[in-house]
Amino acid sequence: MHDTGGQGWRITMDTSGPMLIALYLRDVAGLDGAGTPTLSHAAPKVRHADHTHLTAEVGGVKALKTEWEAWWEKLLKAYPDAAPELSPPGFNAFGNSPALRKVLQAHFGAALTWARERLEEYEKLEAEREASGATLLLGDMVEDRLLEVGRSSRDFKLSIIELPLNEPRAWYLEPDKMIMSHRLLSQPEIFRSYVQPVVELLV
Repeated sequence: MHDTGGQGWRITMDTSGPMLIALYLRDVAGLDGAGTPTLSHAAPKVRHADHTHLTAEVGGVKALKTEWEAWWEKLLKAYPDAAPELSPPGFNAFGNSPALRKVLQAHFGAALTWARERLEEYEKLEAEREASGATLLLGDMVEDRLLEVGRSSRDFKLSIIELPLNEPRAWYLEPDKMIMSHRLLSQPEIFRSYVQPVVELLV
């Protein structure tokens, strides 16, 4: 996790294990366009599998999409805390989501392995950023804005959730969260184009 802040303000950048698992399941089930905001595909690409037979008795793919979206919304609202608990093999927290529960049971091992690999990559990426000073850009953006407005900052917290997405962009979730492609910070101009308007709004 990267944490930067000043008087009354704080910006954190981190990833999320449960969201990585959710992303994997979304892509393996081919739930394109599911969730708000609609995120691009995960990178590296997750191979799609047909879930028609698996979910046929519990509402089919339509039910799976609805249940996945409800889960995703809970994960976003709860972040940085994890909710609900992922406890194999029964996944009891998903008792009201039978289609999602079946997909979790079928793919949890692969999803967990994929998520762990992404977490390892993220740790390396964080170490590279700290060494190069890339994360200083966040503090600079806030300081520049404060000079511009000529006052101290309003109190605010901004959580940037970095996920391995194949599209280099970010999505702002009011009032205090952003989802961002984990490679975006390596493209400072594009990074600034997404984050600066949010900083201007919050400062």
